[in-house]
Amino acid sequence: MKFSVGEIVQFRKKHPCGEDRWEILRTGMDFRIKCLECGRVIMLSRPKFEKSVKKKVTSH
Repeated sequence: MKFSVGEIVQFRKKHPCGEDRWEILRTGMDFRIKCLECGRVIMLSRPKFEKSVKKKVTSH
């Protein structure tokens, strides 16, 4: 799957705040993503990110 900055993705597991949708802020070898509920920003490696994604909610 191809991902780009600004897309919203749904993860398989929920964040502790209860949200499962994240906005992509940066792509590359690492992904920086932001929780849409609480605003928490985290970095994930590409393999871990791709394994965690359930589906794209919006795409550009």
